[in-house]
Amino acid sequence: MPKVLLVKMSSLGDVVHTLPAVTEAAVNVPGLQLDWVVEEAFAEIPTWHPSVNKVIPAALRRWRKNPYGALRTGEWASFGEKLKSDYDVVIDAQGLLKSALIAKKVGAEIVGYDRTSVREPLSSVFYHRRYSVAKQMHAVERTRELFAQGLGYAKRGEPEYGLKINAAESEDTGPTIMFLHGTTWRTKHWPETFWIDLARRCREAGFNVWAAWGNEEEKARAERLEASTGVRVLPRMPLKGIAEHIAKAQVIVTVDTGLGHLAAALAKPTIALYGPTNPSLTGIYGAQQTSLGSSYHCAPCMQKHCRYEVLGDKFDHPPCWNELSPEVIWERVMKLVDRERIT
Repeated sequence: MPKVLLVKMSSLGDVVHTLPAVTEAAVNVPGLQLDWVVEEAFAEIPTWHPSVNKVIPAALRRWRKNPYGALRTGEWASFGEKLKSDYDVVIDAQGLLKSALIAKKVGAEIVGYDRTSVREPLSSVFYHRRYSVAKQMHAVERTRELFAQGLGYAKRGEPEYGLKINAAESEDTGPTIMFLHGTTWRTKHWPETFWIDLARRCREAGFNVWAAWGNEEEKARAERLEASTGVRVLPRMPLKGIAEHIAKAQVIVTVDTGLGHLAAALAKPTIALYGPTNPSLTGIYGAQQTSLGSSYHCAPCMQKHCRYEVLGDKFDHPPCWNELSPEVIWERVMKLVDRERIT
């Protein structure tokens, strides 16, 4: 029985992008036993996949802030002990120096990208088998290709994320549109006035609208949407609870955020909005997914701060968002709703 350890720790989107490779490996490698090293904040996700045997949480983000604490409490030593098993091979699908060093601690053969394909070239020094995988491929396909070459089968067919999640129970009746409006960079936020406009259109057309949130800033925005348009602000909940609500909704509208990738993994009709970022390599991926990117002259700039912020009081939001107006998104929402009704 082949015993494989996968190292792919973060972020949420990266973890989700790895799931189709796990699904395909389980089909093509008889008796595969796959364990997964993942950042503790996302350790719940691999447990939803039936082909993942064991999840080993890593707390590198927390340990980096207090390395002496990790040593003193024995957390680092305990983590190292969990890596000591009779693995046949370790797949470093992260391609970073930190992931390569963790893979090396296992003491088994390490598979990874070659130095021209990997994100941090120094990490490839630690690999025993290195494979060339085009950087121009989407992250989902890159990981599938690494698994296929490393485990000895041919990648074929469409990606299958393989998650098993039950839809949430809800008192709301009728179709629901869920807003995933929280993200990191200021520039990646779709303007709040646009969310209000879209929510009003959805509500006037008879749809329930749910707004999820994960921090106080996102909660305040969701509550402003509630006050102006009557959307339902979901309570704060763990990742699985959000996933269950995503599974319940008919259509998802999301900005560039990890939860948008989770919606794609659950095969929900999703519209993802990209202003300063580029969806071609790391955008949502799969059936019924629509990625809308701006064609503004400086987009995608991949910058956390917009060059137009120097306009001061006149600056409300990056101008790349103006092409993705509420009217445009509403038309896309209706197309997805109509498609859902037909199917």
